[in-house]
Amino acid sequence: MTDALKVGIAGLGTVGASLVKIIQSRASELATTCGRPIEITAVTARNRSRDRGFDMSGMAWFDTPEKLAAEADIDVFVELVGGANGAAADSVRTALQRGLHVVTANKALLAASGVELAKIAEEKGALLNFEAAVAGGIPVIKALRESLTGNTISRVYGIMNGTCNYILTKMEKEGLSFAECLKEAQRLGYAEADPAFDIEGNDTAHKLAILTTLAFGTKIAADEIYLEGITNISIDDIHAASDLGYRIKLLGVAQRTESGIEQRVHPTMVPHDSVIAQVDGVTNAVAIESDILGELLMVGPGAGGNATASAVLGDIADIAKSQPGAQRVPVLGTPAAALADYRRAQMRSHEGGYFIRLTVADRAGVFASVATRMAENAISLESIVQRAKPSEADSDKTIILVTHATTEAAIRKAVDAIKQETYLVGEPQVIRIERPKAF
Repeated sequence: MTDALKVGIAGLGTVGASLVKIIQSRASELATTCGRPIEITAVTARNRSRDRGFDMSGMAWFDTPEKLAAEADIDVFVELVGGANGAAADSVRTALQRGLHVVTANKALLAASGVELAKIAEEKGALLNFEAAVAGGIPVIKALRESLTGNTISRVYGIMNGTCNYILTKMEKEGLSFAECLKEAQRLGYAEADPAFDIEGNDTAHKLAILTTLAFGTKIAADEIYLEGITNISIDDIHAASDLGYRIKLLGVAQRTESGIEQRVHPTMVPHDSVIAQVDGVTNAVAIESDILGELLMVGPGAGGNATASAVLGDIADIAKSQPGAQRVPVLGTPAAALADYRRAQMRSHEGGYFIRLTVADRAGVFASVATRMAENAISLESIVQRAKPSEADSDKTIILVTHATTEAAIRKAVDAIKQETYLVGEPQVIRIERPKAF
């Protein structure tokens, strides 16, 4: 049997500890399926003395990720530290410069420096694998980078953040406010003490930027994503969406258009009977639309120690199975030097239109004024209804509009005009509607 693949792991938190336990407990099976043993020979973490539930004897300890990457006698450097800069970035660069293979679950690092790191890996003949960086245990990276080769992809979209999906699911099923559901998510460990990175959409944006590059062969452009989180979603929006036959999900969407590539992260209304609408809790789902295969939907655990460790182990196993000197799959699907410059699409029509909720003073002429503002911007209305609810003042009413397909620019212009009217109370709520082709 071939010599063992020597692995060094930086970061022994939930994912790192799960990874070590799996490799140790399934050593025999891994050796058989990979054609060589996989051995963890070096580690580093913040606290050396902490009991992590596995035997560390025989593993060399390094005080920092940078030292492990620079000095350890290993074949593969596994980065589970996190963060776009600092120790994570420095150690990965160091490992790649040494010609070591690298496995990472760090979407922030890839969103910030993925193209640079891919160039180094390709120049050094090293593998840089990152299945766990997007959608946890769902093998979407392998699908885009390898399995769908030859397909022309038109759109990639999905639910990529378990925290947001948990909150929106709980709001709908239990009728609780956003604040109450966020507090529960934090209690259960689904949300951080500072949840802004998740609930403002940044986590989804980093993942979407990576998928965009794999799908369309463009340079990573995380700063070119239209970004909107879920903090403004109210229980009124949840109820109104349900009454209209929709559920609200935070989606990341990337699609090819005539004017460029469109990337957006925002709350979205999807039909109740669509498969993606049924994805609840912390589960993730990624859909890919292509010309040859058609539509592909992958659903599974998006986070957690075992789910993420499974994806990391899959990347390590791929390295163990690879032959020295064999042709490498480009890190980002397309050779880094051949990636096209990112060209941001103009705002375009979104299939399914928009949901707009307005709180207005209850007086004559309001309906007509709202309809006029829409017509002035060539926006066709599918429906417009007025609702009253006990919590509203007697003089206030809610107007719900659903539009046919239109442009972002037209919607914003119409809403800005309505904001100038004296009958409007508070801020309008605007949510896009998506009708998946096959899901």
